[in-house]
Parts: sequence; structure tokens; C-alpha cells
Amino acid sequence: MQPSASPSPSGHSAELRDAVRHMDRRRFLTVTGAAATLAFAVNIPLGGTAAAAEAGAVKITENPFTLGVASGDPLPDSVLLWTRLAPRPYESGSGLPQKRFKVRWELAHDERFTRVVERGTVDAHPEYNHAVHVEVGGLDADRVLYYRFRVGQWVSPVGRTRTAPSKGARLTELRLAAVSCQAYHDGYFTAYRHLADEDLDAVFHLGDYLYEYAVTATGGARAYTDRVLPSHFNRETLTLEDYRLRYALYKSDPDLMAAHAAHPFVVTWDDHETENNYADDTPENDVPPEEFLLRRAAAYRAYWENQPLRRRQLPQGPEAQLYRRLQFGRLAQFDILDTRQYRSDQAYGDGWQVPGPESQDPARTMTGATQERWLVDGWRSSKATWNVVPQQVTFAQRKDRSTPDFKVSMDSWDGYPASRQRLLDGWESAGRDNLVVLTGDVHVHYGFDIKKDFDDPASKTLGTEIVTSSISSGKDGSDKPSNWATYMQANPHLKFYNGRRGYAVVTLGKDEARADFKTVSAVTTPDAPITTAGSFVTEAGNPGLTPA
Repeated sequence: MQPSASPSPSGHSAELRDAVRHMDRRRFLTVTGAAATLAFAVNIPLGGTAAAAEAGAVKITENPFTLGVASGDPLPDSVLLWTRLAPRPYESGSGLPQKRFKVRWELAHDERFTRVVERGTVDAHPEYNHAVHVEVGGLDADRVLYYRFRVGQWVSPVGRTRTAPSKGARLTELRLAAVSCQAYHDGYFTAYRHLADEDLDAVFHLGDYLYEYAVTATGGARAYTDRVLPSHFNRETLTLEDYRLRYALYKSDPDLMAAHAAHPFVVTWDDHETENNYADDTPENDVPPEEFLLRRAAAYRAYWENQPLRRRQLPQGPEAQLYRRLQFGRLAQFDILDTRQYRSDQAYGDGWQVPGPESQDPARTMTGATQERWLVDGWRSSKATWNVVPQQVTFAQRKDRSTPDFKVSMDSWDGYPASRQRLLDGWESAGRDNLVVLTGDVHVHYGFDIKKDFDDPASKTLGTEIVTSSISSGKDGSDKPSNWATYMQANPHLKFYNGRRGYAVVTLGKDEARADFKTVSAVTTPDAPITTAGSFVTEAGNPGLTPA
């Protein structure tokens, strides 16, 4: 039974908070300790997914595929397919009983499913909020495929996905998009509608898939006049139920659904999927770490439930290994990072600060030692032309002014310069060429040269950083924000800066990589057109951005 005491302002009951405080933190961070505490918090049976009885599909009387379909993490011989049954997505329980449902799936060579490759059934468990993750193996490499789900009389929308090329394949081109930061309350996801029409091999989502902040009855800046959102969205997400409902709100957006159905996504989180600017077990607000880890466990679980992630990414309490490696032939290796779960707390209380001994402490880490070694070892063994690092926060140095009293963001890699330098040293020692870092977080487009010494503009250029703007966060924005001239002067390695919403398309070829920064004119009103605000290339073996 769920604890019966009244919830605290944090959203967790007094009994639960007391139990967590009396549990040693090391014990809480073990799988069994975290699982037991989370089960107590959110009424998840410890017996596992077999605990719920099976229900007949005939009991579903309304369309259960209101959140669409998705695929992710393509491998040469496998695809991951996702959907979630939610006839009433804005209600607790999504309009379904706490029972299992059999869901049929099909994978085919064509949209009409006349040439089916594989088919099967999977259980949609209430313990996972009736989400399903289907890992289909034994497939041919580098193939476009179509998929759909069925339950009872209901058939899902058709999704398009693809397998990755074989590891030894010699590709001539790979086309991907980088996206991030989609605050529902800041505007429409129009950019996703345009992205759905792009010819892409994959989409990399770099974090802030949702925001924990309240969404008003009229959808914030969307200013709905044709609907009223339930009042439970108008509060911060704290509990598992809160996060599940917030994903339902976001994933019901038709433009986001269209993008997921069109392309496989490779996802990683940043902070807002849990709480703004948290660092490891340190929350933004002044609550005990053990209580925050309970919130983190709920947020991580809801994230996995609602994303096209494989079973190996399933959280164990407040822990999940999200960093992972994908290869697309011999053209590209992707090392997807998690710069939130293992980092040291932000120096000087966070925000923009003058760098000093605290931020420059060599012991500080952005990735944790294990992930850092994994990344550098992966570079050393890489045979790819392009080594791409999809991650969350600005990697290159970013001064706010050109005078000696400049400040930098303590939440970005500037707040962890020793950690950044270890990676740059590791990159050089690996002897590889063509480093490309993909970044989100900051709600603007940037194009950076990655320098060996950011304080010396003449120092060696080691790679390229492509920072994508937000899908909607920050509302409409402008082509040249008020600090545009200051930033361009203070950071000579900054080659492009635009403050509109949108996404970046990166085309990797044998001889060069090209970045096209796409923007929409507005997100506070729907149906804005898309334009290319800037295009840059970097040559293979000769890092540095130049206008295309």
C-alpha cells in the first residue's frame, strides 16, 4: 500500500522521507536498497513485471496509441521499437486498469506491410505504465524499415526506422539532426514538423526533453483557446506520477509524434528531465540528498518508460547507465555522454561566475572517472573517420565579455576546465582526427572551433563543436541576441551565433562535415516556416569551421 500520510511540499510522504533519511546513503545507492525504497514510494510490486494479471484487449474501448510510436539506438542487426498504451493520457493510469495487455508488433520493408520481416507480441505492463520496448534482432544492416503495433481493434500509426550500417561498411555520407530543449510552456514544437520531412539517418536528442516546471491550463506561451489542460500540470514534477503525466503531455504533441515516427532517435538527458541544474546527488534546492535521489529515481524511471531505449538502460533506482557507443560503418563513431549523473557540484554556487581555484580544482569532474576512461579508450580503439560526441552542455570556452573580469557558466564545461583538459589531452594522445562535439542546453545556435588552448586564439584547433538551439525553450528568440557582438568579440573561436529556435543538421562525408543551422521565425504561434540561418563545413583532417 502507498503510505497514507499527507504528502510534504516535496511530494513525498512523511513516512517515506523518514525511511530514506534512516537508510544509509551507500545502502540507498545499491540496487536492492534503491529498488526497495522506490517500490515503497510509488507502489511498484517488488515481484517484477509478472505481478499484474493479464487483461483482454477487448477492454480497451478508446484509441490507446495517443502518444504515437518511436524507435531508437539503431544497431547493424537490430532496432528498438517503442509505444505506450494511453487511451486517456492526461489521467492518472491513462484510462487503463492495472493489468497486462498483449500488444502485437510488425516490422516490414514497406509502409503497406506487404513484406513483413518480423512480427511478435509483447506485454504492456502496468508497472511500466503500459510502455513497451521491443528489441528486434537478426536484421540486415543499413535497411529502412516500417513498424506498427496492434492491440485489440486498434492499430498504431506507422513508424519509419532503419538499421545501422555494418561496422566495416565504407559509407559516403551520413545525415543526422541534433535537437534539444523543448519546453512545452514556451511554445509550439513547429521545428519538429519540419524535421519530420528531413532526409535523416538518425536524430540525436541532447537533453531537456521535458521541463519540470508548471504548465498552465492554456499551455503557457501556446495560449490555447480551444482546450483546457488539467490542473495537475500546473505544478512542478516531483513524483513518479507527476513525471509520467508530464511525458504524456509532451508526447501527445503532434509535431513531436511526427518526428519520432519519421526517424530513429538517440536520446540522452540533461537536467530538466529531473530538476534544473542538479549535479549527481546534489539538488538545486536545499533538500537532503537521499530525498533528492528518490525524486531522481522516479524521474529516471519515467524517462526510460517514455523513450526508445533498450533494456540495458533500464534504471536501477536512482542510477542508469545512459552513456553508450554507436557505430555507423567506418564513417562515424558516436559516444553518447551523460554529463549530469556523475558530475561534481557546480563551483561557486552555480550560475555565471569569475573562474577561480574552486572551479579549476583538478579533482572536479563532469563525467566521473569511469565514463571519462570509457570515452578516451573508445577514441583510442576507434577506426571511424569522424568521432562524434553527443552531449549536453557547452564544451568550448564561452566568456561573457572580453575584459579580464569575464565570467563563465559554472554549469557548462567552463566550470570543469580540468575535466575538459583531460579529455582534450586524451583526444590528442589517441592520435585520431575529426572530433565533433554535439551540444544542446543553451537555447541558441553556436558553431565553435575547439582549441588546444582557448586563451590563445593561435593555438591548435582540435575539433568542432556544433551547438543546436532549442526546439521551443526561450520562446521566439532573435537572430542576433543582445550579447551577440560581445560574445563574438570575447570568443574568437566562436564562428556562428544565432538566437532563434530550431535544430542543426550535420552531414558527415568522407572529406568534410557540414552543419546547417535551421531556424523557425516563431514558436509562440504555430506553423512558422523553416529557414537555414547559417551553413559551415570542416574538412576531414583539417579541423575548423568555415562558411559553406
